[in-house]
Amino acid sequence: MVGAYARLVENHSVPHSTPRTAAFFDLDKTVIAKSSTLTFSKSFYRGGLINRRAVLRTAYAQFVFLVGGADHDQMERMRAYLSSLCRGWDVAQVREIVAETLHDRIDPIIYDEAASLIEEHRAAGRDVVIVSTSGAEVVEPIGELLGADRVVATKMVVGDDGRFTGEVAYYAYGPTKAEAVRDLAASEGYDLERSFAYSDSATDVPMLEAVGNPCAVNPDRALRREAAARGWPVLSFTRPVRLKQRLPSLSMPARPLVVTAVAAVGTAAVTAGLVWYANRRRGPIDA
Repeated sequence: MVGAYARLVENHSVPHSTPRTAAFFDLDKTVIAKSSTLTFSKSFYRGGLINRRAVLRTAYAQFVFLVGGADHDQMERMRAYLSSLCRGWDVAQVREIVAETLHDRIDPIIYDEAASLIEEHRAAGRDVVIVSTSGAEVVEPIGELLGADRVVATKMVVGDDGRFTGEVAYYAYGPTKAEAVRDLAASEGYDLERSFAYSDSATDVPMLEAVGNPCAVNPDRALRREAAARGWPVLSFTRPVRLKQRLPSLSMPARPLVVTAVAAVGTAAVTAGLVWYANRRRGPIDA
């Protein structure tokens, strides 16, 4: 990797006797160019999980998300709504749909700059951790695709019948992301002062504050102001590219993925929540 992204991580390699370090990455609009869960809406439609109207609304919600995102209050209202909408969804079916369409849906929207930055951190001996509000059913396979070492994601409670109960087991959002980072540091021996974190959203300021090297990536307006006030680096990622189209030396080798005990809201739930948010702002879109 060359240029500004390389300078952010150079000269930080240290002997193995020193504490370990990590690079924590938000996912949506930081590593990939869109919302990870909304990107699968057409796949969920073909699998019978959502109807045509939901697909149309999801497409609009994707636009709203890309343009303005959702603030704290909107995300909290979203959580209360989404937990009821995904009740009864078969978790195995969701995972199967994601696995079958992962490369078609996600591979083309991975930022080349983010992939290079991940590789640079790995070359420097750091663990790569994806910390995302999106559902575990989506984030875990994306983490494997990216060659991440660990994933923290949102998860719903799953009943004995293998279906979402509608209850939230863990919500990886805002301060809880920072708590997950600190918990991982305690269990894995990470030196957070020498670790890195990347996000596009002001809601992730607690996670960025938890490390010694925070970076804003494609920041929303609130995070851009925060970064300017604190002197945090601001990165602009603009080149989505398929991993297989990158130079061979920059390809992502497969590596085992560890899913942490804390996980977050299910795939269907987050998709539903952003659909709901879009509808609140602009009213229903008829199929």
